[in-house]
Amino acid sequence: MPSAAERTRTLVQGTCSAVLLVTGMETTRPEQLMPTARVVGADGEVFLLFPADSPAVRAATHAQDDELAAVLEVTDVAPVAVPQRVRGRAWVSGWLTCAPGVAAAGSMMLRLEVGEVRVDDLWGTAAVDPDDFARACPDPLAAHEAELLQHLHSAHTEQVQELCALLGDRAAAAAGPGGDGRAPRAVPLALDRFGLRVRFTGNRCFDARFDFPRPVRDITGLRRAMHTLFEAAAH
Repeated sequence: MPSAAERTRTLVQGTCSAVLLVTGMETTRPEQLMPTARVVGADGEVFLLFPADSPAVRAATHAQDDELAAVLEVTDVAPVAVPQRVRGRAWVSGWLTCAPGVAAAGSMMLRLEVGEVRVDDLWGTAAVDPDDFARACPDPLAAHEAELLQHLHSAHTEQVQELCALLGDRAAAAAGPGGDGRAPRAVPLALDRFGLRVRFTGNRCFDARFDFPRPVRDITGLRRAMHTLFEAAAH
């Protein structure tokens, strides 16, 4: 399974929505505190791009002795329609400053020095050591995950549904007493190098994890792993 550090790094470095929570700016409209771009630096610091006239830039510019506390909150939402669509959140707490010498036309780069990291996602809740966060790599499938899940949901609905065959008694339990005997509806929820997570909805809602035989490194490896998974379900 992916480590908490890897999961957090994937969220922070990905395309999930993010908002910067800055001490003393609680009344600022959330959209004014959403960075237009973000990247994790070599030492684990998080660089955030904002319009030069944004409240975050003004606050960082006038901060004294690098003591402007801030939290980057990242929210991960499933790219397909499922019940309980929020898949997780991550919080990176630290100190905000302007990145010296880094600016673009009409924009300014801010630097968030990481002090604490937390994640609450489909795997559970965990605190992440800042050094582990700095060393972690994002999941290699993360940049394509949304597109891949949407493709599975639209073009391979029947094959995803057939994964019910691998659930054993859990499929019957999902129908519940008095059910109509139909298998629970299967929707692909999350995908990473270790496997596929599917949300099943029927009389009750639950997730099932289908691990690949070995971690995949790219799309080619993913195709082989998915073929193996669907073959197992079909037989």
